[in-house]
Amino acid sequence: QVQLVESGGGLVQAGGSLRLSCAASGRTFSMYTMGWFRQAPGKEREAVAAISWGGARTHYVDSVKGRFTISRDNAKNTVFLQMNSLKPGDTAVYYCAAAITAYAFGVEAAGYGYWGQGTQVTVSS
Repeated sequence: QVQLVESGGGLVQAGGSLRLSCAASGRTFSMYTMGWFRQAPGKEREAVAAISWGGARTHYVDSVKGRFTISRDNAKNTVFLQMNSLKPGDTAVYYCAAAITAYAFGVEAAGYGYWGQGTQVTVSS
């Protein structure tokens, strides 16, 4: 059974930084794409970033390019999201997700079958 546990959310002022972590267990972590999604109140969930199984390929939503960095440590079964220059518009619940299919890269939520519990990120102006 795949389990994903996020940590690192919190309250930060605009311009600040946070680092989210997601620890995975239950299957061979290094075979699967990992993603970070977010959902703000009244808005649809959106894919923020994704990283391929070996880390060679990444994807970012346009609104976070140049500010957020996704990375992974396959030896520690952990994926990270470093968030810099945070804006109030980044306020949301952030979810870690694991792809369903090994060695497949995608950013559509339908391709992710396992989700963490979510961690709140609040950016004050």
